[in-house]
Amino acid sequence: MTTQPHNTPAPAARTGGQILVQQLLLHGVQQLFCVPGESYLAVLDALHDASIAVTVCRQEGGAAMMAEAQGKLTGRPGICFVTRGPGVTNASAGIHIAQQDSTPLIVFVGQVARGALGREAFQEIDYGAVFGTMAKWVVQIDDARRLPELVSRAFHVATSGRPGPVVVALPEDMLTDAVQTADALPYTVPETYPGAPALQELAARLQAAERPVVILGGSRWSDQAVRDVTAFAGAWQLPVYCSFRRQMLFPANHDSYAGDLGLGANPQLLARIRASDLVLLLGGRLSEVPSQGYELLDIPVPTQPLVHVHADADELGRLYRPAQAIHATPQAMATALTGLQPQGAPRWAAHTQAARAEYLAWSDPAPIRIPGSLQMGAVMQHLREVLPPDAILCNGAGNFATWVHRFWRFTTYGSQLAPTCGSMGYGLPAGVAAKRLWPQREVVVFAGDGDFLMHGQEFATAVQYGLPLIVVLLDNAMYGTIRMHQEREYPGRISATQLKNPDFKAYAQAFGGHGERVERTEDFAPALARARASGLPSVLHCLIDPQAITPTGTLDGMRAAALQRLQKA
Repeated sequence: MTTQPHNTPAPAARTGGQILVQQLLLHGVQQLFCVPGESYLAVLDALHDASIAVTVCRQEGGAAMMAEAQGKLTGRPGICFVTRGPGVTNASAGIHIAQQDSTPLIVFVGQVARGALGREAFQEIDYGAVFGTMAKWVVQIDDARRLPELVSRAFHVATSGRPGPVVVALPEDMLTDAVQTADALPYTVPETYPGAPALQELAARLQAAERPVVILGGSRWSDQAVRDVTAFAGAWQLPVYCSFRRQMLFPANHDSYAGDLGLGANPQLLARIRASDLVLLLGGRLSEVPSQGYELLDIPVPTQPLVHVHADADELGRLYRPAQAIHATPQAMATALTGLQPQGAPRWAAHTQAARAEYLAWSDPAPIRIPGSLQMGAVMQHLREVLPPDAILCNGAGNFATWVHRFWRFTTYGSQLAPTCGSMGYGLPAGVAAKRLWPQREVVVFAGDGDFLMHGQEFATAVQYGLPLIVVLLDNAMYGTIRMHQEREYPGRISATQLKNPDFKAYAQAFGGHGERVERTEDFAPALARARASGLPSVLHCLIDPQAITPTGTLDGMRAAALQRLQKA
């Protein structure tokens, strides 16, 4: 039993469900996402009287992705409740996203009654075995008295060091136990600051460099941290690159911004990083995609001197042996960098200006021409002209996302939701989460036809909660990314990549939303205007020529190049 201080009355008995919801409130939870289940009815009952906005979703994968998206935007753990067995396995895609994207997420999942454990009871799962390699921590709470302790620990684990997902299993009979226990204190996230010697060494390295570059990535950023890093880069006139799908970490309209390390990255950008004599990697891990298949920097010792700054000490030296390792969180490091001032005009100013010019040319949609009547270059140009700078752009996975990553210029922190793990179907749930969090901001979801239908049912969630997001759905009647690789490796041998799609305009209308069919470039602007004016969740069904597989390549061209390569071999 918990010992109470002298003259302090013992807390009243509460059910496990009530205790759990109280912990969420004191830890600052304002919203959560769920698919209801009988395994946690006691929690649903406790939520009935709580001041937490509950978003009921149509599939657990969508619910977990929504929670992850809010974690990405706020830095606070996204909260998801799902039921046992098939419920939580459906949610596993969102858990995997949180792992690879370093996003704080807590998934609470119902469990069978304690007396039935180990008998393969109805929908029973060993959560530690299933999620042990995917989550930062997996715990089952068997004693309701320990709910305050273990829920507090879940918040701390999800947010500390390199953030990530935590899975908390809740036996259904534990949630109905009535016990006396004291609440925890609200969680706090400590920042790790760099020491003065580390900053002095970094300044000396910068002063001695001829072609330095900065790469930003990871999580645990904030709007203030972005402003601080922007000021640092401006003072030193450094070229700044963002990691894959982390473009909201630096304003694209700043003279130092030089592009992103994504799929199909600008070759000039990659050449500059390879030729650099100092790489300052702040917050990121430089994993497979941003490292261009682990070929951008040598492993384990990069050719370029590397200064690696990361919130988790275990990441320093894990893959790349840095010339200087700095254990610091992005926010703390960004604050410290504002105190570093260059001694005289940087020698690399022309290098930075050239990198900036290369980015501006690479991200200009005006020259882009693709097969078909709908020109996506013109579409992106129109979006840049009419959408506000703080519009939130969301996408899942597929070649269609190239249009966003290459041609949309992110200038505001908290304006990008995209899975670095490449999970399809993410865009629509992420858009729902963003609109639930910040209803005053415009939200645009980019989706492919195959990508959209992974979680297209969450359009019903957008309608249910009156969330007027806009889906720009690019339909080329195929799993385009796989078809692209198919043509490169097995030219002409089309297998398992063709799709027969519904009328997505009618799909949107059937749910109670707004739908438009866009077949020509001149149709897009008025369709977008009508969607924005409708006040409804909207789908713009954009018909794309199947040949337009990338902004600069066609299927026929890829097939011909592959056949020529095979003939030479």
